[in-house]
Amino acid sequence: MHEALTTEQRIKEAARKVFIRKGLAGARMQEIADEANINKAMLHYYYRNKEQLFKNIFEEVVGEFGPKIMGVLGSDLPLKEKISAFVTQYLGMLNANPFIPLFLFSELRNQPEEVIEKVGIRSSGMLDQLDKQLKREAKAGRIKPVSTAQFIVNLISLSVFPFLAQPLVQGIFAMDEKQFNQFIEERKTVIPEFIMSAITIKKEVT
Repeated sequence: MHEALTTEQRIKEAARKVFIRKGLAGARMQEIADEANINKAMLHYYYRNKEQLFKNIFEEVVGEFGPKIMGVLGSDLPLKEKISAFVTQYLGMLNANPFIPLFLFSELRNQPEEVIEKVGIRSSGMLDQLDKQLKREAKAGRIKPVSTAQFIVNLISLSVFPFLAQPLVQGIFAMDEKQFNQFIEERKTVIPEFIMSAITIKKEVT
């Protein structure tokens, strides 16, 4: 049993590397088998096709990171710290699994309810907690009124776009892989500062 688990884990690690290099469309089962140092028949014993393997990895990533990320947004952290913690975790997850965004958006088009349930956005109570916090901050005069939907969409889109458009970003700004990773690291500071600057009510200097 232990050997079987070890083999399956090797397959998943190999598949992650191939999916990062080629994406789902460009990946081939033979390439994954070669990366895992097993024959193709053994790979098919565990997974019928690359789509099944990809979905399995996707569900593992969502299962590991989804609750953590949703937990941050539903936590009692001050708003600025909450944004920073979310962005740090979210970018970290995407940087380790850059093949996830395209697959996620594809799945959202095909089966949105299933994806939303897996991520646990509705059931976590996060939306209510965040909504109350945003309203408290606005009522106290610290931020401009902003809906929870607009806030989350801005937060996620600013984080995920560079991964969805990575070839475009690297091409326009002549970034190699190392420079792109540095760019993502910088966004852990840039995004929270940008969002807080956009919603914070500036005190007039008299």
